[in-house]
Amino acid sequence: MKRAIAVRFLIFPLLALATRAGPQATHSTQAASASIAQNPKWTEADRKALLAKSERGDTGSQFWLGAAYEQGWFGKTDFQEAVKWFRRAAARGNADAQNSLGQMYEYGEGVEQNYILAAKWYRKAADHVPNLGGAGQGRNNLGLLYMEGLGVPKNYVQAYMWFKLASTETNLAYAKSRMTPAQVLEADRMAMEWKNHHPERRGS
Repeated sequence: MKRAIAVRFLIFPLLALATRAGPQATHSTQAASASIAQNPKWTEADRKALLAKSERGDTGSQFWLGAAYEQGWFGKTDFQEAVKWFRRAAARGNADAQNSLGQMYEYGEGVEQNYILAAKWYRKAADHVPNLGGAGQGRNNLGLLYMEGLGVPKNYVQAYMWFKLASTETNLAYAKSRMTPAQVLEADRMAMEWKNHHPERRGS
């Protein structure tokens, strides 16, 4: 189910490269991800290398393995495998995986469609700072659920707040067009309060 009105972030590997894979992420993991993401189809050797790292608990590799199964980079899509690896990485705090798992629940791919669980995983992704990759996508996607009342109460103030935190200008303008000036002021206040409670750590 695609939305015609509001803009979604696209899930492509290059977007995820800007994110941290979690507390265990290293620069070498990101560099390896960057090199393999350039290939439109991945080889069996790529799959085995990712699988080995994933089984050792590397959340970045778990996310990429899930993405590869979801996008069919090994030759065909396998939503069940995608969900399995997204779930493992998401449970250990990987924002990209949390957002991707939310999308699997929103669209019913590899799992039964469940907007409540989609909102839960988007919110977990959205709580990461800074606003990169899965965190920004989670904020935007959560805002879209609030716009439509899917899995959460329909609430333009909440939608606006999440769009503002995600810096998605098109969606922000659309939400604002449906709000009173007082609601916009309240949403701006909520966004500022959220930022105060989620400061970006220097040097992280």
